[in-house]
Amino acid sequence: EVQLQASGGGLVQPGGSLRLSCLASGFTFGNYAMKWVRQVPGKDLERVATINGDGTWSNYVDAVKGRFTISRDNAKNTLYLQMNSLETEDTAVYYCALNDILGRGTQVTVSS
Repeated sequence: EVQLQASGGGLVQPGGSLRLSCLASGFTFGNYAMKWVRQVPGKDLERVATINGDGTWSNYVDAVKGRFTISRDNAKNTLYLQMNSLETEDTAVYYCALNDILGRGTQVTVSS
């Protein structure tokens, strides 16, 4: 059974930073591209960033380019999202995803 557990969210002021982690299990982690997605209540899921299986390629939605960095440690079955220069518009529940499978999310709130 695929399990994806995100952590690291919290309350941060605009301009601050957070690092999200996602521990994966139930599949061969390094064989799959992974994504971070986010959702604001009442809105559709938004893909934030994607990384390939060996971590050599990544892609970001325009809204986070230059501020967020996706990475992975295949030895630890863990996906990361470093978020810098956070904006109020980044407030959402963040999920890591394997194709269409979402794990437990983590709330990120950016507010002064």
